[in-house]
This record gives sequence, C-alpha cells and structure tokens, in this order.
Amino acid sequence: MSLSQARIVLIETHTAGNLGAVARCMGNFGLADLVLVAPIANRHDANARHMATHGEAILDAARVVPTLDDAIADCVLVVGTSAKAGGLFRRQPVAPPDVVMPRVAEFLRRDQPVAIVFGPEPTGLSNAIVARCQTLIQIPTDETHAALNLAQSVAICLYELRKAWCSGVEHTPLEEYRRAPLEMFDPMVRHLQTALEEIHFLYGEKAESLMHALRHLLGKAELSEMEVRILHGLARQIRWYVAENSI
Repeated sequence: MSLSQARIVLIETHTAGNLGAVARCMGNFGLADLVLVAPIANRHDANARHMATHGEAILDAARVVPTLDDAIADCVLVVGTSAKAGGLFRRQPVAPPDVVMPRVAEFLRRDQPVAIVFGPEPTGLSNAIVARCQTLIQIPTDETHAALNLAQSVAICLYELRKAWCSGVEHTPLEEYRRAPLEMFDPMVRHLQTALEEIHFLYGEKAESLMHALRHLLGKAELSEMEVRILHGLARQIRWYVAENSI
C-alpha cells in the first residue's frame, strides 16, 4: 500500500524542461511511476536533467510507450486533466483536484493502480484521449488566463493527492474489492458495442454519442472482474440470438 501505485502519464510532451520538472515534482510527493507516451522532447536533454533536481532516477526509469493503451492497460481508474469540459467527449464527472484525489487515494489503498494523464503543452488532451478517462480534473483558474504550465498542473494535483493520502493512512481499510483493469474493461465495451449495433440499439447519427454515454456509465459503475465477465456473456447472448433469428 503506497503512492507507488499512482502513475503519471504524460502525452506527447514537447518541452524537455517539463519532463525534468515533473520528475522532480513526483519525487517531492512520493511517486515514482512515470510513463511517457510518444514524447517529442528528449528526457536525456540537458534542460530535462537540470530541471529534474533529485528526480533524475525517476526520469531515467520512466517507460516510453507509443500509445495511451500501453500506458494504462493495467489501471483500474484513469483520471484526465482538462481546462475544458462538456461536449460529446467530456461528459464524465469533472471536479477540482481536492475533490478527485481522495477517490484516487481510495484505490491506492486497495493496492490498485491509477493513472493521472496530462496532455501536450500546446493543446492539452485530445477528445480521443479524454474519452478514455472515467473522471476529469479541472483546476480552478482565472478565466482570462486558464492554461497552467504542465509541471505546475502536476504539482497541484500531486499536492492534493499527497494530502488525501496522508489524511487517510490510518483509516480502516476498505473492504476487499478489485475493480477490473482497462485491459479487461475495454474489450468488454467493444464486445457490447458490437452486440448493440447488431440489434440496432446503436444506429444512425446518434450512435457515437450514445456509445460514449454508455462507456462513461459503465466506467462510473466501477465494475469488478466478475461483472465484466457477466457483460461479456450478455453481449455473447445478444449476438447469438441475432444470428439464430436473422433471415
């Protein structure tokens, strides 16, 4: 049981100094699991090393992967960070760090991995990435200057995570419950989508919007591995019935 189960995922980071500053920040708050998805900046750049003061080991140990799926497959909760909310892809729960991080800490106390995802500096997280997150963090900033530096955003979030963790260390352990990781959850969602398309529940121009809503609904349910297997069975039965009764 430790903060080591909290994973920081940086998507296409452009600035080497930010890589180093994030590594330093992680060390400050007791985290060590850093994953870089398709980074543009070089973590071995001199500026990255300079900004990583006492966090060089975290930077060196960081995994470099090509896609978000490679970074989060074993995680049970994926939290995105975004200055924007609403619209087709951003309908999941949105809250400031001090509201989200106690929930993250709950999963960490169960010894279950959680990913906190930060987007590239010029654009933030894309809609496709946001759609993979069950919860969004929105840091309350002034509307006229809402964009924070990447490392500043990480620092604010990890401060709140550390505070939530330390305030609950002595609490009674939560009941045993293992939420299904995304490597189980995602294939089930795709299987269910296929079944719902075959019965025309997902059909026409609203199909994509409805499927996003269903995905967020299932994500909020915090399904166990057994519950994921049940939904796989449901999808199989739907598809079997369609095949048996098709003309």
